[in-house]
Amino acid sequence: MKLHNTLTRKIEEFKPLEPGRVKLYNCGLTVYSQPHIGNWVYFIFCDLLHRTLLASGFEVVRVQNITDVGHLTDDADAGEDKMLKSALTGGVTAWEVAEKYIKIADHEAYEQLSLLRPTHMPRATEFIPQQIAFVEELEDKGYTYVIEDGVYFDTNKLSDYGKLARLNIDGLQFGVRVKDTGKKNPTDFALWKFSNPEEKRDMQWQSKWGTGFPGWHLECSVMAREILGDQIDIHTGGIDHIPVHHTNEIAQTEALTNKQFASMWVHANHIKVDGTKMSKSLGNVYTLQDIINRGYDLQAFKLMNLSKHYSTEGNFTWNILTTAQNLFNKWQAVADLRWQTKDMPKQTDFNEFSKNILLALQNDLDTPKALRILDAITELEYVSKQELDAFNDLLTQVDALLGINLLKDDISHNQKKLIAQREAARLASNWQKSDEIRDVLRTHGIEVKDTLRGSVWSRT
Repeated sequence: MKLHNTLTRKIEEFKPLEPGRVKLYNCGLTVYSQPHIGNWVYFIFCDLLHRTLLASGFEVVRVQNITDVGHLTDDADAGEDKMLKSALTGGVTAWEVAEKYIKIADHEAYEQLSLLRPTHMPRATEFIPQQIAFVEELEDKGYTYVIEDGVYFDTNKLSDYGKLARLNIDGLQFGVRVKDTGKKNPTDFALWKFSNPEEKRDMQWQSKWGTGFPGWHLECSVMAREILGDQIDIHTGGIDHIPVHHTNEIAQTEALTNKQFASMWVHANHIKVDGTKMSKSLGNVYTLQDIINRGYDLQAFKLMNLSKHYSTEGNFTWNILTTAQNLFNKWQAVADLRWQTKDMPKQTDFNEFSKNILLALQNDLDTPKALRILDAITELEYVSKQELDAFNDLLTQVDALLGINLLKDDISHNQKKLIAQREAARLASNWQKSDEIRDVLRTHGIEVKDTLRGSVWSRT
């Protein structure tokens, strides 16, 4: 089994299990609270992978789960259920918590960030019978045992447990750092947790072992299998998923199917804020609305994230976001040249731009290189009429590949016409008419500046 945390092979050389069709699984949100910018860093990466596969000619069947039950505050099967904790804090039901944050996440992902919608977005609570059946199959094969608080997977039954994370479990014992909860082995994990009779739960179901709810790791294995089959091509997640969540997914799935679960595992690194981990106590947990409230464009936030490789740790500061906003504004100013083409000789091979950006992304999603290639367009002084179609194709591909729309669509056709008329007057040295049109545009809240590339507009 080839295990790696990066797309070390070029995507154009990738051979899916079914020719031309990629089965992709993304670990999704646990919908217990407002998503923050750290969550969206990962989903921007998932979106980029999806877009690059499509541009490389693959059909993509993408599953992105919604965890609405079973994720405990401690990823190692301890602590409170995150959904239940949020419900008790807010004085509502866990079902209401899930609905609230699913709607918020849906709005932010697909309306505000313009991410591609996955093919399937199943909820853990929609697959409870299948999860129970999965555990029953593992039980029949001798991989489970029952203790006081639930049904557990016996990792000692697998000779290669922990291979994804390259875990060294020799000598790992219960003690000071590993609490003895009654499990046979420190690495064993819950498949089905029993409800606490002293705790009022909104989400619980009957099973042959007792009333309870599924373990967090179970849902991904089950939904991937039910929708995509026993084997998938690519499985993604955050790097924090490697030692526990993804390790346990592999264990339970491959124990059941006797097949390699995923051909490729790809993990995105995290982002810090001002060089430190995000924490409510530090007041550095920001949301998309915080970015909007400060006057930034969410496209600039996406651009900031794409400026680093997905496998490297990022850092968010308002200064870094300002730099990304300035770059985005600069690119938009160049893109605006499409409204002001000139009868001049060709100066750029835009088809080569498009080709090289795609090649960069096909090589382990090298977004820093792709952005360096794109940044060369800021050297343009004009777009000739002969190369307008190729320029438009480039702008379209930037949107399709990077999910960044450089076209300023927030002014009307008549306003664009006024800008073009002013530019024509300026080139004809009709300064009076040029100034008159500039004044009219100001009444529309549009400021026009004259640059070497021509007239560039912005909102006042």
